Amino acid sequence: MQDKLWYVVNTYSGHENKVKENLERRVQSMGIEDSLFRVIVAEEEVIEYKTNSKGEKKKSEPKKKNLFPGYLFVEMIMTDEAWYVVRNTPGVTGFIGSSGGGAKPFPVSPEEIESILQRIGESDKKVIVDFAVGDQVKILSGPYRGKDGAVESMDNDSETAKVLVLFASQEIPAEVSYVDLERI
Repeated sequence: MQDKLWYVVNTYSGHENKVKENLERRVQSMGIEDSLFRVIVAEEEVIEYKTNSKGEKKKSEPKKKNLFPGYLFVEMIMTDEAWYVVRNTPGVTGFIGSSGGGAKPFPVSPEEIESILQRIGESDKKVIVDFAVGDQVKILSGPYRGKDGAVESMDNDSETAKVLVLFASQEIPAEVSYVDLERI
């Protein structure tokens, strides 16, 4: 019995969600639920902050941003049938890590896929961090992306840290997910 592993599927850019729907329908109609499990478009919610003419900050409604345009992540057991179904789904242009000529692709490493799943909130594993209260961190995404700050407190249940960020010449606390922080 082969292991179920994650693979990267190339699609037409902008059609990832449509291809995901097509692939999920084909899995059902062709009865291969025992070898093709999850199909994920790696999207995260993004809130934009804009300053109006009065100098007030306004936040937008959350929008989905595709982290990997033109790609899907597929958890599957690489059987000939599952491979055939994915490759021949409308909108799929191929697998990443396949040299062509009928060669099956290489899977994504467990560490890489876990990092992606945690970032989009699809992982059930706890985030392991290399920072602690008092450490300097860089914020990787969100409204304070690119800013550095000191970790003031940590909440392991919600996997968020309160980071003191310099904003408008004042230190303000920002609550940031562990996966969006990197120790400096």
